[in-house]
Amino acid sequence: MKRGYKKGQIMTNKNSDASETKEVLGLIGIRSGSKGLPDKNIKQLGHRPLVGWIIKAALASKSITRLIVSTDSQIYADIATKCGADVPFIRPASLAQDNSPEYDYVKHSLDWLEKNESYRPEFIVRLMATSPLQSPEEIDILINILNEDLSADSAVAIAEARQHPMKALKLVNDADGKKKLVSYFGESGREVTPIARQSYEPAYFRSNIIACRTDVVYRTNSLTGDKVRFHIVPQHKSIDIDSELDFELAELLLKN
Repeated sequence: MKRGYKKGQIMTNKNSDASETKEVLGLIGIRSGSKGLPDKNIKQLGHRPLVGWIIKAALASKSITRLIVSTDSQIYADIATKCGADVPFIRPASLAQDNSPEYDYVKHSLDWLEKNESYRPEFIVRLMATSPLQSPEEIDILINILNEDLSADSAVAIAEARQHPMKALKLVNDADGKKKLVSYFGESGREVTPIARQSYEPAYFRSNIIACRTDVVYRTNSLTGDKVRFHIVPQHKSIDIDSELDFELAELLLKN
């Protein structure tokens, strides 16, 4: 049995045989070209590299039957392997650029596995190294949502926004040739005046776990499709590391 590959039993739906096993591929993408924080995906966080945290959560999931990492770096691949993941290929550099869509490397992974191993899972769970506080339970909940709701294309972990999007501001040119501050969604300076958060409908952001049916990736050219279900997680679990400050915050949260 390969590292990062395990067999499990998950319910397919309410009326199915509980012993029926479905293939659920966990996929973590870590490219080596981060500009804001170089090598952040393998930067040490606590006692393991950053990617090791999400690998640990994925391996503890009851739903994921195989876990692989897609990376353009052999160094990254070696680190991911030591953490327990399977790295069956090195991602082409053309799919690891700053502006490379996530969909492209996900589809490349699925195509490679089907062509080289005749392996095609029923579900795929896209995970991110930069969200180290995700738990196995969140992964399993999303897969269970898809098992229970056959009409759903995908299920996404989300967390309520810490700053509501309606509070966002932007700078625009005014008639005097200077910059002025206005609401991000309008052109009036009056909208810069603070408004109580309770006045807005709750807003959410992705918490970096996306579970979808594999056929959705091919049918809709996306990771989510059209009918997207959700699972709300606490804000602290949705931290997305992109800076040194994020690392420090994650370390504090891990200690607590």
